[in-house]
Amino acid sequence: MFTRESPSKGPNSPRVVGFYEKPTGSIQYVVIDEATKKAALIDVVLGFTPSEARTDTEAAQEILDFVKAEGLTVEWILDTHPHADHLMASAWLKEQLGAPTAIGAKVRDIARLWEGFYNTPDAFDPDGDFDRLFADGETFMLGELPVRVMLSPGHTLGSITYVVGDDAAFVHDTLMHVDAGTTRADFPGGSASELYDSLMAILALPDETRLFVGHDYPPVGERTDPAWEATVAEHKAKNKHLGGGTPREDFVKIREERDATLSLPDRMLFALQVNLRGGRLPETESDGKSYFKIPANTF
Repeated sequence: MFTRESPSKGPNSPRVVGFYEKPTGSIQYVVIDEATKKAALIDVVLGFTPSEARTDTEAAQEILDFVKAEGLTVEWILDTHPHADHLMASAWLKEQLGAPTAIGAKVRDIARLWEGFYNTPDAFDPDGDFDRLFADGETFMLGELPVRVMLSPGHTLGSITYVVGDDAAFVHDTLMHVDAGTTRADFPGGSASELYDSLMAILALPDETRLFVGHDYPPVGERTDPAWEATVAEHKAKNKHLGGGTPREDFVKIREERDATLSLPDRMLFALQVNLRGGRLPETESDGKSYFKIPANTF
């Protein structure tokens, strides 16, 4: 797996190691407080082969191997939202590590929305499947580093950003790398206008803040290696969709026109019914197997 490290820049600055999961273009993060060797895992992927509906733990195990080799203690297993393009490994990681899992509190609203699409009333219990549901503005500690939660809707109605220490923010599916722009906002509960507000709040962080995005699909012909880190200042100056101060109306037009050309991720209808269970497969049936429920002719 392709990895890249962003070193700590001082006492209130985390060391960040990103792991690129090529099948879904996802970046998974290990966030480290160097003073205590405490770590958080953010948006780790449970591997999935749609053609066979088969899961694997290859990507997550590589991250666990890194944690062990570095002598880290994992304090948190964090997700930024219930992902549509990959299954989350949170439940499996908790089984291996015993650390608490967490996501944004508005996952409750996302769960109610998707119970309708799956026609499965009361199928999801976020309060039972996650250990913490973070509200906008809530804070917690990673070792000696403070972490602040920012509600960042638009891609989903309940996405959150984690701002760690003085100079790192994990901004999930809002921004992409500066040469790719921003992330789609056309999933159920999404909104290009709300996404713009979230982006403006993120870009109001100090200019030197390192922003770590959730995905990268390298632009064809422009670069070959994935990229996922840039500062607030770099995004304000050079982001493909926002650089130079794009007005709201122009951004919404750009985003909605682009989204209209995109197909749904091939894992989406599988992923939501796992991720809204905290990374757990549907309950096993009488034969001991789990079964996915996929709505036909809905999207």
